[in-house]
Amino acid sequence: MPYGSTSTSSLADILERVLDKGIVIAGDIRINLLDIELLTIKLRILIASVDKAKEMGIDWWEHDPSLSSRHTGSPLEQENRRLRAELEALRGELGATGLDEEAEDPESATPPPGRRRRGSAP
Repeated sequence: MPYGSTSTSSLADILERVLDKGIVIAGDIRINLLDIELLTIKLRILIASVDKAKEMGIDWWEHDPSLSSRHTGSPLEQENRRLRAELEALRGELGATGLDEEAEDPESATPPPGRRRRGSAP
C-alpha cells in the first residue's frame, strides 16, 4: 500500500463524517487598548452538507438574490411590483376613458372608483 493512500482515504472519511454530522466552530476576537475594548468580533462557523443544513432549518442561500436564480424578491418587493402594475393598469384605464371629456363637462364625467368629484359629499 502506498504511503499517501491511507491519509487520503482517512481525510475523505473525516470530510464525509463532518458534512454528514456537521461541525460548529465558535470563537471571539477582542481588541483592547489599556483595558478599553475597542473591537469585538464574534465568529460562529457551521460546516455541514446542504441536506444537513436544511434538516436543521438553515436555507438562507435559497432566498439570497446573489446566490439563487429562483429568488423572486422579498414580500415587500413583490408587493411593490404588484402595486406598480395596478397603478399602471389604472393609468391605462384613465387614459382609455379620456380625461378630455372630464375637462369639457366635469359634472357628466364619472370619477374613477374610489375617487370623488370636487365638492361632493363623502
